[in-house]
Amino acid sequence: MSEEGFKTTGVGVFGEGENGTRAERLFRVEPGHDAPFALEQAALLMGCVSKLTQDMLFEQDETMVLAAHYLSGMAKALVEDVAHSMMQAP
Repeated sequence: MSEEGFKTTGVGVFGEGENGTRAERLFRVEPGHDAPFALEQAALLMGCVSKLTQDMLFEQDETMVLAAHYLSGMAKALVEDVAHSMMQAP
């Protein structure tokens, strides 16, 4: 079955909480978005991560490292959320 008809469920999370803990994440995927849209956004985010990491080969910039870290976390949360939706389907 394709991702058509699946929606985000709100289980995808990213970002460490207070004091660097993972118990309570700072950000969560909003439930109800169509899976193809969520996966498209994840692909766009990973495209940005790819560009940033290529640029980091030539520049030593901590800001770019943090940006790549957060963008990849956002993309991972989207993909995990869609995967959870697909695994919960009958």
